[in-house]
Amino acid sequence: MGDSVTRRQFVAAAGAGGLGLAYASNSRLAVLGGEPVRKAPFPSWPVIGSPEENGLLEVLRSGKWFRGYGDVVNRFEKQYAELTGARHCLATASGTAALFTSLNALDVGPGDEVLVPPYTFIATINVVLLQHAIPIFVDTDIETFQMDVTKVEPAITERTAAIIPVHLGGAAVNMDTLLAVAQKRKIPVIEDACQAHLGEWRGKKVGTLGTTGCFSFQASKNLNSGEGGAVLTNSDELAEKAYAFHNNGRGRGVGGYTFSYRAQGSNERMTEFQAALLLAQMTRLEEQARLREQNAAYLTQMLNEIPGIQVAKTYSGCTRNAYHLFMFRYRKEAFAEAPLEKFLKALRAEGIPCSAGYSPLNKEPFIKNVLNSKGYRRIYPEKLLKQWEERNQCPMNDRLCQEAVWLTQTMLLGTRQDMEQIAAAVRKIQANAGDLRSV
Repeated sequence: MGDSVTRRQFVAAAGAGGLGLAYASNSRLAVLGGEPVRKAPFPSWPVIGSPEENGLLEVLRSGKWFRGYGDVVNRFEKQYAELTGARHCLATASGTAALFTSLNALDVGPGDEVLVPPYTFIATINVVLLQHAIPIFVDTDIETFQMDVTKVEPAITERTAAIIPVHLGGAAVNMDTLLAVAQKRKIPVIEDACQAHLGEWRGKKVGTLGTTGCFSFQASKNLNSGEGGAVLTNSDELAEKAYAFHNNGRGRGVGGYTFSYRAQGSNERMTEFQAALLLAQMTRLEEQARLREQNAAYLTQMLNEIPGIQVAKTYSGCTRNAYHLFMFRYRKEAFAEAPLEKFLKALRAEGIPCSAGYSPLNKEPFIKNVLNSKGYRRIYPEKLLKQWEERNQCPMNDRLCQEAVWLTQTMLLGTRQDMEQIAAAVRKIQANAGDLRSV
């Protein structure tokens, strides 16, 4: 089980009072000089081998490094579309590029509002601002960490041009409710599935339920090419618009030296090297996903027995959680009122890497600076801009940001014993919560 806790010690302690009781109350916290629960590292990332090496060498030696000359990006797009069940897949340079391309294909721009969650990576917001549209934040469902879709319809105005739900951590937003509202109000849905490779809603892959779906293949992601992304859609028209935009306004079949354009655009293309890495990484994707699911279920079982620890719930329609993140809430009243930062410091000292996750995006000062810029003041009425802060209060998200704890997907690629050590470390901290004042 590691350097500090044996399997026998864990089983004996668990039998005395439930899973995860691997430390007695007289075990000193590692942050105060005691022995840590764990000294061994968790699995490293990415996992690589001969498929990656062979794929990169094949592209290198071909001399066809650009998608306009090679066929590796085309092969990846075909395989990822088949894997997800989408009609079309467009590979992009990043997840941000996928979102940016989707907004442009849907003609979202100046004068528009886009509904977004406040608990997400900044790219979800940046792409809206790049279009000179206004992000409107919909508060968080604190139990699931997802956008509270029951608050979507009240946020819709005549300016609402799109909704971007984020399948945070790999679990799905409540898509039944969201899509019903979107269809009723005729508003396109751009699924931000950047953290949700193989995630499902009622048996369908996320990213295929909305108007478009966007994925990231950045270095931390469960499917990884260092940088990269993809747009999924079932619309032939949107697929062509997205392709043209990501290719500097050039449609399909237009060669690199033929200066013919069908629309404005940008260079958001994926390279042949990235696609080669993705094709190799996809050979392990399902096996890794199953392992994460198994370990997450076991860890959830143990953590649910610890007072004050509330693992993020999933909606009943979420038939598969991709577990890019394992998230839970820390309730300080069960830990002698010790603040979150002291709990995190103590948990790291026990050998368990962790973080507090996102801060409230709706309170980022730079957004107000953008909305007060010359361009925005020319586009939008002064009254609308002044009311933005009042419209974008997210009290449940504020609370979540004071309680959230994240573990990364690589930790879920470990063993059952690794999961036991995570639970043991939390139990140990709770048993010694009074000492956290000294941390």
